[in-house]
Amino acid sequence: MFEIFGIPSQALFGQLLLGLINGSFYALLSLGLAVIFGMLNIINFSHGAQYMLGAFTAFFLLQYAGLNYWAALVIAPIVVGFTGIVIERAFLQWLYKLDHLYGLLLTFGLALIIEGVFRNYFGSSGLPYQMPEALTGGQNLGFMFLPNYRAWVVAFSLAVCLTTWFVIERTKLGAYLRAATENPTLVQAFGINVPRMITLTYGFGVALAALAGVMAAPIYQVAPQMGANIIIIVFAVVVIGGMGSIAGAIISGFALGVVEGLTKYFYPEASSTVIFVVMAIVLLVRPAGLFGKER
Repeated sequence: MFEIFGIPSQALFGQLLLGLINGSFYALLSLGLAVIFGMLNIINFSHGAQYMLGAFTAFFLLQYAGLNYWAALVIAPIVVGFTGIVIERAFLQWLYKLDHLYGLLLTFGLALIIEGVFRNYFGSSGLPYQMPEALTGGQNLGFMFLPNYRAWVVAFSLAVCLTTWFVIERTKLGAYLRAATENPTLVQAFGINVPRMITLTYGFGVALAALAGVMAAPIYQVAPQMGANIIIIVFAVVVIGGMGSIAGAIISGFALGVVEGLTKYFYPEASSTVIFVVMAIVLLVRPAGLFGKER
């Protein structure tokens, strides 16, 4: 073990790892929010509940169908994404031309309903979820011990975030999505079914939240309140990055996770508020967020 600026390396890198893990979930969740807001102009307050649904779907698949973590990584986002499509068709499609407040209130109400139903049946205590056997244990790097599962969470989250960014910013499909947010009538004139594109986009944003829920289940356990505990922080991350900004959601998510992790080591009392302090400073200097567009 060695020291960096008088700090034991194991403690410092341990907090950095913890920050990167939290940042992975912040990035995935804020990415889903950014995709939904950028395309639908809806502030999706039910995102935390959909994150929780992803974790519970993984739990149900293991408990009642015998399907392991790897199967849940594929099935849970599809199942929860489909519920998102139903919500968009049943409720959200009527709100696109109204003020943002209507979408926020509707999705907030849906989040309370979903969380209340699960709390009624499963209580407030967490349910354990088995870590995949292939990712148990860890690697001794000399200066710190790196758990395999946590390394996987960081690497896989980063891969999903970068792939999503590439598709939206660098492909023809992404160009259609961006164009549909600016001028849906023109895009529809080219023969593209814009309402279907909007519906699938919402389903994709919800699926990202469910994917984060599956990945969080072995670390944080599965509990009805798990979404409510993280969603406020994720909204702060989105605001800092810039509402609707894909790159902003990814960079801010990972960066703020690291900032939070380091704060827990240097000044633990401020660890639960540091992200909101950063948000206040960013809004004072740049109200649209670090990567947002000034309107």
